[in-house]
Amino acid sequence: MNLPPEELHKRADRIRLLLIDCDGVLTDGSLYYAADGEQVSEAVKLFHIHDGLGLRLARQAGLKVGIISGRVSLSLAARARELEIDYLSQGIETKLEAYEQIRAEAGLQAAEIAYLGDDLPDLPLMRRVGLAIAVEDAVSEVRQAAHFITQRRGGRGAVREAVELILKAQDKWDGVIAPFTRP
Repeated sequence: MNLPPEELHKRADRIRLLLIDCDGVLTDGSLYYAADGEQVSEAVKLFHIHDGLGLRLARQAGLKVGIISGRVSLSLAARARELEIDYLSQGIETKLEAYEQIRAEAGLQAAEIAYLGDDLPDLPLMRRVGLAIAVEDAVSEVRQAAHFITQRRGGRGAVREAVELILKAQDKWDGVIAPFTRP
């Protein structure tokens, strides 16, 4: 459901909160496990540096940022702390409940929220928010529900691309990247 550029710009301009999934969006969706004797744990998650800077730029521009993940991960908690993420919900069976709680706490309307997802559990949120974004390698149902599909894959800069879309629509992009682009 890719929108015409004018409608996409209008929706992105209203966004005050960006919510994202973790596995398949902030990561490439791979799960890494390590075994130490009989103890098995999730060892690492790989995060793309472009996505991290994108989330920092979003926060600098005044957007709130949240992550809603079905899994629990110490790696994600550490990354969220490092990036000063406003909302982190992990181990969520029904993402819609976490969304409603965050929306109420932030005091926002659905039209002011964007969600970036990749898989079937993300569909209920994508149908509620003002701007639904799918990563390039999302499943077909998520791609069909999206207002915008990134050119980059999950875990490979798709979050940064979504942030750039929103901040450009709000005329904030040039301002937040100015410290990097000045001679």
